[in-house]
Amino acid sequence: MCLIFLSIQNHPKYPLIVAANRDEFYKRKTSPAGFWADHRHILGGRDLEAGGTWLGMTLSGKISMITNYRDLKNLKPQAPSRGELTTNFLSREDPAETYMKKIQESGPRYNGFNFLAGTPDELWYFSNYGNGIQKLNAGLYGLSNHLLDTPWPKVTRGKEMMQPLLQQPEISIPDLFDALSNEHRAPDNQLPETGVSLDRERMLSSMFIKSPDYGSRSSTIILVDKQNHVRFTERVYEPNTGQHSTKEFEFDVVTDGPSLS
Repeated sequence: MCLIFLSIQNHPKYPLIVAANRDEFYKRKTSPAGFWADHRHILGGRDLEAGGTWLGMTLSGKISMITNYRDLKNLKPQAPSRGELTTNFLSREDPAETYMKKIQESGPRYNGFNFLAGTPDELWYFSNYGNGIQKLNAGLYGLSNHLLDTPWPKVTRGKEMMQPLLQQPEISIPDLFDALSNEHRAPDNQLPETGVSLDRERMLSSMFIKSPDYGSRSSTIILVDKQNHVRFTERVYEPNTGQHSTKEFEFDVVTDGPSLS
């Protein structure tokens, strides 16, 4: 993912709300959200080149998400795929804090990342560019390609748009998708400097990205209510056409769910 908004213990009906965009090169092969053939308890999209995922959830309620930390000057060409961090958490028994401590040790092997993992009751955050493992308190968070809640224009704008939507008694999934599809670009004096050209920095400053070769490939909304009922909705976009398809999955979290296979 390249843009994630999280509402944690901040709504009377939904303890966890996730609204996220995945940005990627159009040519990178991807499968849409579904339950995986080799890990039938995992629901999520999948990167078909490295086998990992940017966002996934299990039937037992584990959830994991990742964004890249943009630092093009210090890329490691031989670094392992960051998508394996999410996949390994979802496919193993380790609780989030224990797993975070493991990847804190191995974090320097990877290119920059922001990692979120846990359950609807307890979410944790770690970045290999940050200052350690953080348990997230109740509130609304925004994350792009810098540290959690860094006030990049798209993060600030997105939180301003999400706030009134997340105060409604019933959450509107179409309204959240509409917010995630906002294409407003920040003025030049508000752009971060991350090692890309000015034109590309402008393009990347919108919540929903379009360009000839790179852009927002999908959006995902996850609602988890107090009865642990999950609605997982993914919208997949055809590059630069305005066409999209939407698929929704619903299930009740089962804490003594199926074996990890």
